[in-house]
Amino acid sequence: MGRSRSKSRSPRRHHKTKHSRKRSKSRERHKHKRRKRRSASTSSSGSSSSVTGGVEYRRKMNEVERLAEMERQRRQREIEARMVEEESAARIEALVQQRVQEELERRKDEIEAEVKRRVEEASKKMEAELMAELERRRQEQLEREKQREEDEQRKRRELETIMAENNRKIEEAQKKLAEERLAMVEQQRRMDEERRQLEKEQERRVKDEQRKILGKNNSRPKLSFTLKQS
Repeated sequence: MGRSRSKSRSPRRHHKTKHSRKRSKSRERHKHKRRKRRSASTSSSGSSSSVTGGVEYRRKMNEVERLAEMERQRRQREIEARMVEEESAARIEALVQQRVQEELERRKDEIEAEVKRRVEEASKKMEAELMAELERRRQEQLEREKQREEDEQRKRRELETIMAENNRKIEEAQKKLAEERLAMVEQQRRMDEERRQLEKEQERRVKDEQRKILGKNNSRPKLSFTLKQS
């Protein structure tokens, strides 16, 4: 398509350049004729002037015409060079477009394979990044769970220590209470034993007193009574 556009543009440019060239030539011819008419009228009216002045005037006019012709040729060369440059640029552009299209067509499979390879690489990279992110989150979750377990174990140990201390204090209190109860029982037993001993001692004393009293009674003289016989 680029080739067809460049070909369709170049004839129009060439046609316009030809018309401009013709118009410039016609303008130069009209100028030259006017100069000749002016020079002819001047020469006819100035017949009284010297021959040297006419020659100098013609020389100047010839110089002017020569410079004008040189300028016209220079412009013509510039126009032709611009046309050649534009045509060359259009041809180069069309050729480049054609070469690019041919290269793309020739390397179509290679380009598709390269695109597929890059897509697969990008997909693998994204998958690897996703897996790395998931692994990082999993590790963070494991760290949080580990920290929570350690905290729970620490709290459990602290609670067990507190419970063990409380149990120890309870056991000590129970032991002390049992010892106090045992001491009270022992004291009560001794008091009961002392009471029984006192009771026995009292009974013994009472018996001794009774024996003494009975012994005194037995030591009195016996009275004998005899009956008279009639």
